[in-house]
Amino acid sequence: MNRRNAIELSLGAAVSALSGAPVVASAKPARVLILGGTGFIGPHFVAALTAHGHSVTLFNRGRSPLRAASNIEQLVGDRNGQVAALKGRDWDAVIDDSGYTPREVRLTATLLESHVAHYIFISSISAYADLKSPGIDENYPLAKLKDPTVEAVTADTYGGLKALCESVVEHSYPRRCAIIRPTFIAGPGDPTDRFTYWPVRVSRGGEMLAPGAPRDPIQFIDVRDLADFVRACVERGISGRYNVCTEPRAITMGMLLDLSNRITGADTEITWAGTRFLEAQRLIGPDSTGRELPIWVSPTGDDAGAALVSCARAVAKGLRFRPLEQTITDTLAWQRQRTVAEQTLRAGLTPQREVELLRLLHQAARRKLS
Repeated sequence: MNRRNAIELSLGAAVSALSGAPVVASAKPARVLILGGTGFIGPHFVAALTAHGHSVTLFNRGRSPLRAASNIEQLVGDRNGQVAALKGRDWDAVIDDSGYTPREVRLTATLLESHVAHYIFISSISAYADLKSPGIDENYPLAKLKDPTVEAVTADTYGGLKALCESVVEHSYPRRCAIIRPTFIAGPGDPTDRFTYWPVRVSRGGEMLAPGAPRDPIQFIDVRDLADFVRACVERGISGRYNVCTEPRAITMGMLLDLSNRITGADTEITWAGTRFLEAQRLIGPDSTGRELPIWVSPTGDDAGAALVSCARAVAKGLRFRPLEQTITDTLAWQRQRTVAEQTLRAGLTPQREVELLRLLHQAARRKLS
């Protein structure tokens, strides 16, 4: 769930939209500092905030300049010690969407402690100790690292590091911080292609392999709904811990694929593969990469709770969801604008792998009938 892998196209697409977007004045315009802001989710934060009359300052390494937003202030530095540009400045709120190690978060959190009224930290549901149980809420136990001094961000350390970062923020900003724990983040600009794979694959037509069963629940959050909730945290000073995702069982795998079929008019034939077959082909389980069947999780696996996370607390504070149709349509439109090199998706089955899996699946079905 690393959101640091930015692509410049997502930055330009989100920010350039500001030029034509109506500005809705907030009751009290805020000065907001974003630590990062030029990856996938950052430009959407910028768009949501500036469209409501807030002023935005970005602090980052300056590698992806905001070409379409001359009204956005940029401070150049590095969280790995080069933070002089932040000294002596005051902001109403800070959004930290680039904090991955407690050392780096502690550096900026301590520096800004008396200069920022509200700290919003973008964490992840990976911060939980496990995702086995349905209905995980914000009080569920957090992940713990065997070695809390480790700084290498890997699949094994990511969640534990996020949990430690949360602790740093809550220690420095008690009662004036918000911890945001998204699930999969979807929508225009997503460089991971985890959501994008499904509507794009449906659009190609033919026979398509799908995991599990149509009724299997999935959860994600449209990046623009995430940005709107974060904006609400800025405007209303919302504090506390919040899981940010679609409501449990509101969306299923079948709904995603059927709606993608209707939107694209592809008339793709969906062939569902059961968990036993998926395990035998190492598409799920300990030997899988987790990239070939993104977003979907086995309802009987160790991570089954990842599709049934409780977002009730965030909904009570104003989290809202745009229609699934809009997320699919806008993601497909963004995909068509990507460069030729980016058209090769980073997640999902390759065409060759899918053909082979369908062949094996049909062979197994014939043996079962004979």
